[in-house]
Amino acid sequence: MKKILSIALCMFMVFGLAGCGGDKHPNDEADTTSKTETENSVTEQEMSAPKEMPSETEHPTDGSGKILVVYYSASGNTKAVAEIVAEAAGADLFELTPTEIYTSEDLDWTDEDSRVSREHSDESLRDIPLTETMVANWEEYDTVLIGYPIWWGIAAWPVDGFISANDFTGKTVIPFCTSASSGFGESGELLEETAGTGTWLEGKRFSSRPSEEDVRSWVDGLAL
Repeated sequence: MKKILSIALCMFMVFGLAGCGGDKHPNDEADTTSKTETENSVTEQEMSAPKEMPSETEHPTDGSGKILVVYYSASGNTKAVAEIVAEAAGADLFELTPTEIYTSEDLDWTDEDSRVSREHSDESLRDIPLTETMVANWEEYDTVLIGYPIWWGIAAWPVDGFISANDFTGKTVIPFCTSASSGFGESGELLEETAGTGTWLEGKRFSSRPSEEDVRSWVDGLAL
């Protein structure tokens, strides 16, 4: 009888220990799985996190800050002023040239049958073709100064073709003109309306033959 009880007690102890060992493994696996999931989660977050991008200040706009002086000159007066403006501003020059050059007879506004007189009377004649309207590397210029003579209180119409052909978005535009007696008038405002884009500043009227000092003083005041 004692022998039977001893055998039964031994068997009970063996099964008891086996049961304890069986409860431990799932818990270890759960702990291991939890740890693995945590590590994987961190790794995925690190991999999916966006890379730090440079700030906008490290990447300025594509414009290089260059300055361009565009001009049309019928008799040479505006050309002389434009050259001084370009030199004082450190700017490039671009001359507007009609495919059909105006002669001195064409420019005789006192003659009702002269070319400019006919064009003044009939606006449909003012669409003057130019030899070139597109400026190389136009997108590099942040500031554009546009010079022209005054014809009947407005900008000489050969300038209109250039204004219409170009996009002034993002550019600062500064008009200037030459005139023997007429004022600046609405010439700048009308060109701005034609352009439809750009930031247009107040223009400047010069006499037909201003002094170099006056021209340079104006340019210096622009703080370009």
